[in-house]
Amino acid sequence: MMTRIQRFLMAVLPKRWADAMRAESQAWQMRCNSCGATRSVWDAGGIRWKAAASRKQALVYCPQCGERRSTTIERIPATNRGDMQ
Repeated sequence: MMTRIQRFLMAVLPKRWADAMRAESQAWQMRCNSCGATRSVWDAGGIRWKAAASRKQALVYCPQCGERRSTTIERIPATNRGDMQ
């Protein structure tokens, strides 16, 4: 399910931009540094579009741990995405 901001941007941006935003956000993976659980930024309700850095640390809620944890956010190379596209 999309968050409000995701739905809003998908509605107001031109389709080509909205599709690019979604695809790029799905190309970014969040990995919990405590338990190793992974999910895409898009699936977590976020947007990461036109980002300059290839890796980032953040404090994010991990559904598997049940609390906010240190998380590594990194871009997945297209060859490793598989069914995430």
